[in-house]
Formats: sequence, C-alpha cells, structure tokens
Amino acid sequence: MATDTATDAFVEHRPVLMGVAYRMLGRVADAEDVVQEAWLRWSSDDRADVREPRSYLVRITTRLALDRLRHVRSRRETYVGPWLPEPLVTDFGPTVADTAERAVLADSVSFAVLVVLESLSPLERAVFVLREAFGFPFAEIAATLDRSESAVRQLAARARRHVDERRPRYDVDPAERRDLTERFLAAAAGGDLEGLMSLLAPGVQLVGDSGGKSKAPLRVIESADKVGRFLAAVGREGIPDLEIRFLEINGGPAALVLSGGKPDTVFQLEVADGRIQRVYVVRNPDKLVSLASQ
Repeated sequence: MATDTATDAFVEHRPVLMGVAYRMLGRVADAEDVVQEAWLRWSSDDRADVREPRSYLVRITTRLALDRLRHVRSRRETYVGPWLPEPLVTDFGPTVADTAERAVLADSVSFAVLVVLESLSPLERAVFVLREAFGFPFAEIAATLDRSESAVRQLAARARRHVDERRPRYDVDPAERRDLTERFLAAAAGGDLEGLMSLLAPGVQLVGDSGGKSKAPLRVIESADKVGRFLAAVGREGIPDLEIRFLEINGGPAALVLSGGKPDTVFQLEVADGRIQRVYVVRNPDKLVSLASQ
C-alpha cells in the first residue's frame, strides 16, 4: 500500500477510530493520543498484506485503548467526587444517514451509558463498544482481542446484561430535551426555585464533576427539593460575563456556559415523562478544554 493511499485510508477511518477510543476511555485527550499512536504504527507497519484497512486500524486502536484504560483506571480510583466522561461534541451529520444507526451511536456515547461502562472490565468494555456501537462481527472482535469467539460471545452477553440492568431509561426526544434545557437554564440562572421545581421530577438526581478543581457537589444530590434549592442558590450567586451556547454533546442537547468567553460549565439533562430526571454538571476545567473553540 503506497504512502498516500495509507494516509487516505487512515483519514477515512479516523472518525471510527476516534469513536472506539473515546467510548473506551471517556476522555477526548486520551482518545486522541491513542489514535495518534495508531497512526504512527499504521504509517510504519508493513501493510503489504493488509486487505481490510478499517479492521486492521480498529484492531490497533482497540488494543492501544485497552492498554491506556488499564493505566487510567488507577487515576480514577483517587478522583475527587463523582466522575463523568469528558464532554464530546457530536455531530454525526451526513456520515450517518440511517436514523436507527444514529440512535445507536448517540446512545452508546451518552453520559448514562459511559458511566455504566466504567463498571465493566476492560475486555467487557471493548467487546461492548465494538459490538453494540459499531456492529463488528464476533469473529472479528475475537481476532482483535486475541480471544476465542465463544469467549467473546460470553463477554458480550455479560456486558449487555450489566448495562441493561444499570442504565437508566430516559426519553430521547431531542426537541423536548432542548426545550426543557432552555427552560431549566432560564430558571436556574434567575434563581427561580418555583420555576425549577415545576421542571424537576420528584426523584431527580444532580451529578456534578469538578475533580476537586472547581465548585461542585462532591456527592450526588437527590430529590427535587434539594436539587432545586442548590441550583437556585448557585443561580443567585451569578456567573460573571455569562454566555450560554447550545450544542449537541454526547449524542444529545446540552448547554455550554461560558464566563468571560471561557468554558465554565456543561449542563446536560436526562428527561422522562416531561420532567427532568437527572442533571449532569461538568465543571472540571481539564474536561472543558476541548470546548474552547465551540
């Protein structure tokens, strides 16, 4: 395979590689490092016998991501407060025309699913990502992980069962989520407790991720009363030079709050039955760096 052809093949499949790496690791920077290393290996390998560049590149990327995942897990054991994935701007656009496929990709990159994937073993996570998000055949996954096909099928069944049992089920209507997000932010920014209470489900949860580097709850807050009062109090404090931008993040509508032109907070809501069931709040500045250009 000529150098130019090899470069073209890598560029063509890079979105898939980034998708695999991010779902494996939950951090944009880690995923980008893995994809860059995959490129270095791809560009230096003898590719004469490579008939399926996509499969070959996914195999390299998955194995590198597994190595990285085993390393970063030790860091997460000492993480301050709840851990959430690094927000990822998603725009599947014309690259994914099929509505069902878009829904699968969006679901597999959602905060709710990625948080559950943290509780899987590295191998279970790899199998789940390759099978559920990208539809790779079991035989190909087995070759990628150097496991038997029967073992991979067992890993897939265990991972699927685990995710189904632990993942909360929410509505996925983007228009409703966007509308509730706008109303939620207006009420929160105005310190409007009554307005917030009209939007929150009785058992709503607020999950805040600051990594101990900015102000956010160090435990999950539960109940409409506690979540509403917390958000109203924060809103009354105010954010200097406030600006709000609405983006698609991790497969769903979200709000990026900027202070003085710099990313300050990401809010994303999970909705069911017309009420907010869960509020995700990302304030760790390390996880907001990639959003500076949005």
